[in-house]
Amino acid sequence: MTFHENSETSDRSETPIAIIGAGLGGLMLARVLHVHGIAALVFEAEAAPDSRVQGGMLDIHADSGQLALKAARLHDDFLPLIHPGGQAARVLDPHGQVLLDQPDDGSGGRPEVRRGELRGLLLDSLPAGTVRWGCKLASVEPLAGGRHALRFADGTAVNCALLVGADGAWSRVRPLLSAACPTYAGTTFIETWLHDADRLHPDSAAAVGGGSFFAMQPGQGIFAHREPDGVLHSYAALNRPIDWIRELQAAEPAAARARVAAEFRGWAPALTALVTAGGAAPVFRPLHTLPADHRWPRVPGVTLIGDAAHLMPPAGDGANLAMVDGAELALALVAHPGDAEAALAAHEQAMFSRSARAAMGAAEVIDACLGPAAPGSLVEFLRGAAS
Repeated sequence: MTFHENSETSDRSETPIAIIGAGLGGLMLARVLHVHGIAALVFEAEAAPDSRVQGGMLDIHADSGQLALKAARLHDDFLPLIHPGGQAARVLDPHGQVLLDQPDDGSGGRPEVRRGELRGLLLDSLPAGTVRWGCKLASVEPLAGGRHALRFADGTAVNCALLVGADGAWSRVRPLLSAACPTYAGTTFIETWLHDADRLHPDSAAAVGGGSFFAMQPGQGIFAHREPDGVLHSYAALNRPIDWIRELQAAEPAAARARVAAEFRGWAPALTALVTAGGAAPVFRPLHTLPADHRWPRVPGVTLIGDAAHLMPPAGDGANLAMVDGAELALALVAHPGDAEAALAAHEQAMFSRSARAAMGAAEVIDACLGPAAPGSLVEFLRGAAS
C-alpha cells in the first residue's frame, strides 16, 4: 500500500488515509504526513474550528510534544505561543499556607501554551480542505484488503485504505480493535473560571501566582492555571461516586456550585473563591480511564492514537502523547513505503510501551495530589521532578 499527495484527496468518496478526529493527535498525524508528501483527510464531528472552547493551558514537554513539533517542522512557530512564567508552580494547604513556591526560570523543559492556539497552529499548517468539518462518524464497515467504508451522520460516505481513530475517549473506531471501554476513575474535576482576576479577585490571583497552583488534601483539592489576559482557570477535584456527581450535573448551576463549595467548607476564602466567584456554570468532568496496559492484536488497515488508544488521568502527558503518537505513526508510514501493515505494527509496538509507562506515571501523580499523604506527597513529587 503506497500513499502520496495527489488530486484524489479532493474526491469525498475515496481517500488513502482517513483520520477520525481533529484533535492534536489527528492534526499532528496529518501535518507530518503532509510534510512527507503523503495525502490524508481528517474528519471532525464539530461543525467548525471554533465550535467550542479548546481547553486551557498545556505544558509541552521537550522530550515528547516538542519533538513531535520538530517532526512537523513547526517548532519555531510554536515558540512565540509560549506563556511566559507558565512553568512556575505553587502548593498551598487548605488554609492558604504556602508549602512550595517554584519560580519559572526557563529551564523546566515544559513551557505552557493555550491548547486552542496550538491546535490553530496545526490547522493553519495543513492544505485547505484537509479537515472536513461536521462529519460525525456513524458507521464503519471493514472491506477486503484492510480497507474500510465509512459513513458519516451528514450522509457523507468515504472508502479508505487506512483508518486512524484519533477520536478520543469515546472512540467510534476503537471497537474495530478492542472491546475495552472507559471506566470511571473515581475522581471528577469541576471546571470554573475567573476573568480579570488581578483586578476583581486579587487575593485569589495572588494565591495562584504566575503558573500552576495546587491546594490539596486527601480526596479533594483545587488546581488552577494562570492564563494570559488575567484569567484563572480552575478545577475542583473530588473523589466521589459517579451517582453523586450525576446528581450535581442535573442541578441548577447555582445549586451545583453551592454543593461543590460546601465540600471545601473551612478552606481559605481566596481558594474557595476560585470555585464560587465565577459567573459561568461549573463544568463537570468525570475522569475515565482505559486499562494501563491496553493493547490489541494487529488488525489490517486500522489503528488508534491519543485518548482513543490510551485514556488515562490528566497528569500533563495526554496532549504530548497524542502528538507523539501522530508524529511517530506518520514517520513509520514514511519508513515503510508500500507496507502499511509493517508501519502499523511498528507504531503500535512503540505506542503500547510508551503509553503503559505514562499511565503508571499518571496514576502516581493523581495519588500524589489526592492520596492519603497529600499535600506533602505532592510537594515531594514536585521537588523531585525539579531536581
